[in-house]
Amino acid sequence: MIRINQSKFLFFPILFLMFSLVIQSQKRGKISETETIKTTPKLVVGIVVDQMRYDYLTRFYHHYGDDGFKRMVNEGFNCKNNHFNYAPTSTGPGHASVYTGTTPATHGIIGNNWYDKLNDVEVYCASDDSYASVGTTTAAGQMSPHRMNVTTITDQLRLHTQMRGKTIAIALKDRGAVLPGGHTANAAYWFQGHDEGKWVTSSYYMDQLPKWVNDFNASGKVQSYKKAWNTLKDINTYQESGLDNNNYEGLFEDETTPTFPHSTPNLLDKTKDFEFIKAIPYGNSLTADFAIEAIEKEQLGADTITDFLAISFSSTDYVGHKYGVNSKEVQDTYLRLDKDLARLFKTLDKRVGEGEYTVFLTADHAAINVPAYLKDQKIPAGYIEKTDMAGFSDFLKYTYGTEDIVKDYSNFQFFLDHKIIKNLDLQLREVQERIANEVLGYSFVDRVYTGYQMRQNNYTTGIPYILQNGYHQKRSGDILVVAKPGFISYPKTGSTHGSPQIYDTHAPLLFFGKGIKKGSTVERTEIPDIAPTIAALLGIAFPNGTTGKPISKVLE
Repeated sequence: MIRINQSKFLFFPILFLMFSLVIQSQKRGKISETETIKTTPKLVVGIVVDQMRYDYLTRFYHHYGDDGFKRMVNEGFNCKNNHFNYAPTSTGPGHASVYTGTTPATHGIIGNNWYDKLNDVEVYCASDDSYASVGTTTAAGQMSPHRMNVTTITDQLRLHTQMRGKTIAIALKDRGAVLPGGHTANAAYWFQGHDEGKWVTSSYYMDQLPKWVNDFNASGKVQSYKKAWNTLKDINTYQESGLDNNNYEGLFEDETTPTFPHSTPNLLDKTKDFEFIKAIPYGNSLTADFAIEAIEKEQLGADTITDFLAISFSSTDYVGHKYGVNSKEVQDTYLRLDKDLARLFKTLDKRVGEGEYTVFLTADHAAINVPAYLKDQKIPAGYIEKTDMAGFSDFLKYTYGTEDIVKDYSNFQFFLDHKIIKNLDLQLREVQERIANEVLGYSFVDRVYTGYQMRQNNYTTGIPYILQNGYHQKRSGDILVVAKPGFISYPKTGSTHGSPQIYDTHAPLLFFGKGIKKGSTVERTEIPDIAPTIAALLGIAFPNGTTGKPISKVLE
């Protein structure tokens, strides 16, 4: 009798089944790995809110609706400890740093304006008279990104898609559109106010405006926003800001008090003079209208090749400068911006598809509270007066026999005349140090650094780290001055920015949409981290000057 071992017969089918499952698992793993190597939203939308402090998100939070800022927080990722890691903190460097993934030390946009020491002339970050204006007969369109030395995330997306992905950049301010659009944008548009009230561009991008832009300009939409500004809600509910009538706020012409409603007859009765719209929240609404029109007419996000829409909301900056961070005007501006964001997101849901686009929102800088207000609250603060440096000219004459050894002073930097220093048979380092020691003795000064220190040392924390990231060896000055915290060179009303102090560096950073986790972090993130994070999401090359790093917690 032959005895059959049934367990052996059962063993082989089980072994084959297990082997098949392993193979299938490995195949699934490979598919999964391929699928997750990149995320392909149909559209990336980058939003920069000009002069937005992080605490505007939290101070006004319970006033916001569910579909604007709250949607980004609830459905996306909130970086609560996000900072600019360079100075000066101003609009040009801010937009350039967001989109290049690096700092002025590398991308070269060291201010809105700066002294060009090679050509002995003051320059503007986006100006370029080698191109013509398009849509206006003024010089307002003579712009290009030629002073930005590196690529942007928008450039890299264009290169990655063989120029098939489209980039459109929009802002009231020219620099808020030109710099984010990068070197390869299909279009960048900005608002020419004054007596025209039109969206314009540069021949750098095109020879004539598209029909849809001309149609928008002729639609009467701009004129419709020349109207009185009253509060969106009952002003008595605005408990998160100071008194409406105070001494810390500026005035429009014809106004006697800085109070609501702002309905200055001379401005509103004029058939022209559209600059007024920039300085009220309707400028943001106009920007949203134009961006929504661009989504539709340019068919952004309409196919599987990723497009990029860069939007900068500029009116927040104008309002902050005029009224200050503690004003009811600032609060109302953000409540209205929240509604504009909701409109934009609903359009994206409809035109591109919910879950088919990715958005980030940040700022180009934050702002200081009005020093006059801080002083009244017994907080150290003040203003820098011309008399604070009254003895500087005498010092230069006594020490060097001439004032001309200093060629320029801008962005809190002294630029020295190196030819004069050489002719006097002096050492540049010694001259820098001697002038720095003199300036350090002035009452408003907190600290001073020299160009030699910026070049020779490697700072990793604190104020010198921030200054060094803003220091471009070919473009920056010889002596860098840091004012005391709370001290500014500005009129007695309204807020400003530009310093390396934390009130100017702490800005929001929100992500939401395709490929973004839900959550938040209090770990430090920095503005140059945004571009490489988006690049990692898309699976494309980083901008070629990138010094930031991807924020891994943000990505699914």
